[in-house]
Amino acid sequence: MMRDYFRTTRLVILLTAALLAGKNDLMALAQAATDADRECPYFAIRVVDEQTDRGVPLVELKTTNHLRYITDSGGMVAFHEPGLMDREVFFHVASHGYEFAKDGFGYRGKRLKTTPGTTATLKIKRINLAERLYRVTGQGIYRDSMLVGRPAPLKYPVLNAQVSGQDSVYTCIYQGRLFWLWGDTNRPSYPLGHFATAGAWSDLPARGGLDPTLGVDLEYFAGTNGFSRPIAKMKEKGLVWLDGLLTVTDNTSAERLVAGYARMKDLGTAHERGLMVFNDETESFEPVVRSDADLLPYTNCGHAVAVDVEGQRYYYFATQFPLTVRMRVKAQWDSVMDPNRYEALTALQPGTLEARGPCRWIAFGALMGHDTSAKSAVIKALAKEKEKTYLYDIESGKRLSPHGGSVYFNAYRHRWVMIVVESSGQTSHLGEVWYAEADTPVGPWPYARKVVTHDKYSFYNPAQHPYFAQEGTRLIYFEGTYCTSFSRDADQATPRYDYNQIMYRLDLSDPRLALPAPVYETADDNGERHYRLRDGVEDAAAWDAIESIPFYVIEPHQAASDFMPIYACENDGITVLTPKRPPADAAPLFLALPAKPAVRDNRCLVGLFEYRHTGSGQRRYSTRPSLDLEGWKRTAKPLCQVWKAPPGPVLLDPKARPIEER
Repeated sequence: MMRDYFRTTRLVILLTAALLAGKNDLMALAQAATDADRECPYFAIRVVDEQTDRGVPLVELKTTNHLRYITDSGGMVAFHEPGLMDREVFFHVASHGYEFAKDGFGYRGKRLKTTPGTTATLKIKRINLAERLYRVTGQGIYRDSMLVGRPAPLKYPVLNAQVSGQDSVYTCIYQGRLFWLWGDTNRPSYPLGHFATAGAWSDLPARGGLDPTLGVDLEYFAGTNGFSRPIAKMKEKGLVWLDGLLTVTDNTSAERLVAGYARMKDLGTAHERGLMVFNDETESFEPVVRSDADLLPYTNCGHAVAVDVEGQRYYYFATQFPLTVRMRVKAQWDSVMDPNRYEALTALQPGTLEARGPCRWIAFGALMGHDTSAKSAVIKALAKEKEKTYLYDIESGKRLSPHGGSVYFNAYRHRWVMIVVESSGQTSHLGEVWYAEADTPVGPWPYARKVVTHDKYSFYNPAQHPYFAQEGTRLIYFEGTYCTSFSRDADQATPRYDYNQIMYRLDLSDPRLALPAPVYETADDNGERHYRLRDGVEDAAAWDAIESIPFYVIEPHQAASDFMPIYACENDGITVLTPKRPPADAAPLFLALPAKPAVRDNRCLVGLFEYRHTGSGQRRYSTRPSLDLEGWKRTAKPLCQVWKAPPGPVLLDPKARPIEER
C-alpha cells in the first residue's frame, strides 16, 4: 500500500508540473501518465456520459460473484481483485437515471480484460435530463481517480475536515464569498458526529473559486481535532438546524448573516425556534430572537431569495412541505429581526382566520390581530391553506406533491425556476426531482418536468446555486442530499455517497423543458376580452385587469414539430383566436396541439372551445363544457388542444422583480 501511495504521489507531482509548464509540454503530460500506468497495479474503468464524454459518478459496476464497485466523482473505478486480475471479467453496469446498453442475452454490462496499468472506458446513456457531476461532501470523492494516478481538481480530494456525511445544504453570499451550511454531520471515528450545524467558505467562481463543472473547494470551520465543528451550538440539549440564510445591513451599516433556527428534540418535534446572527469573531451563530416551537408564519423558512418590490428589497422564502413561496420580509434589520413583520401570502382575514377573497400579502402580526395568543392558530391555518399545493406532470397530467426545494429567477428562461423533489414519487418516495417555472416568484406553478430520478433512494431538499450558472444562466446547478432515509433500508446504503451532497447540472435549452405557460384573460374599460401571455400583459400594463387563467399553452419560441400556431386577430375590437395565419408576418400568440392529436394519456390535455355571444358577437375561449351564462353559444369542435388550468387559487405577484446576486 505504501508503494502505491508513493507511485500515486509521484504521478500527481509529474502531472502538476506538466500542467503548470503550459500546453507546449503536453508530451510531458502524456509521458507522465504513461509512466504511471506502467507501475499502477490497478485496472482502471472509467464510465462516461455518452452525450458529454464526462465521467459519471455513482455508477455501480458489479461482477458475476456480486463484488460491487461505485465510480467516484471522476467516473472512475480502481479495480484490483486478487484472482480476477489480467483476465476477462464481466461487469454489470447500472446507475440512477442512466442506462447501459444490453448485450445479446439482455445483460446490461460489459466483459473487460482487467490488465493492471490499463484503462477501459464505458459509455452510458443518460435518461435524466440533468447531468450528474460530482459529490460535494464526504470521504473519497476522488478516491479511485487518485488510486489510478489521475489528477483531482479538489484541494482535499479524499477527506476534508474529517467529514464523511452531511445533511441538507444552504448557501448565501456573505462578505464577497460563498457561505455554506449543513445540518447533521458524520465523521469516520465514531457513529455519532455533531448535530449543531456545520459550515464552510468557498470562493465564488468569478472570484478565484473552482469552475463549478469541476467541484467546490470547501474551507470548513474545524475544531482542534481537525473535524468540522458545530457553528450553532447552544447550551440546551437538542439538534440545531438552520435555514432561511440571508444577509442584511444592521443599524450600524454592517453586513450581517442571519438564519432561522430550530432546536429539535427529534425529526419532527421542536423545543424552540428563533433567529440567529453570525458572529464574525467567534465564527459561530448566536441566538438573537428566541421563541417556543412557533415563530414565523410558516414552520420552515426554506431558501431565501432577494426580490425587488417597487424599489424595496425583500427576501422571499420558498417555504417547504409542500414547497410554495408564501412568505416574505423587507430586507431591513428591524423587519428581519421582528417575526410580526414577516408577511404571508394568504386569503385569511385578520383576527377571524376565515379564508375569503384573493390572496394578498399581510403581516404576521396583523393576521394575529396583534394578539400573540392567536399565533399557533394562525400558523396552523396557514399550513392548512397551502396543504393542497400540487404540480402536474407535463407528460401524464398526474398530480405531484412538491416537498422541498428552491426557487430563483433565471434570466435565460426569463422565468422564476423551481427545482423541487416530489413526495411519494413513482421510483422513489423522496428521490424524483422536478423542474417548473412561473411568471412570478409565487406562481402560478402548474406543470413540471422530471429531470432526475433515483431508484428507491432519497435525494431531498435540492438547492439551486444561481451564482454557479453559466452561459447566460442557460446552465444551472443544483445539489441535494443523497440518502437512504425515507426510501430504502440503511443496510442498502451506497458506500461513501450515502448521506452526502451530489451536484447536478441542467441545460435549460433542452427542448424537453418546454412547459405550458398561462394565458391570462383580461378585460379592458369597454368590457372587451383579451387573451395574453405574460409579455403581452406586461406590455399592456394589464396585471390588475386579469380576471382568470382559463388555460395553458406553449410559448411561440418553444417551437416543436407537433405543435400548431394560434393567432390573435382583432376584428372590430373583438379578439378572435384562430389557427389561420393572418396577412403579413404576424407572430402566433401561442402554440397548441391539434384538435385531434395523436393518442396521449394525459388527463390535463383538453379541447379549447370558442364561445360566441349571440347578441354582441364577442368571443370567449374556455376548456369548460359550458359557460353557464345566457347568450353564449359554443362551437361544436375545439379550436385546438391545450392544458387545463388546475384548480385552486391563482397566485401572482407581478410587482416582484429579480435581483441579481453574484
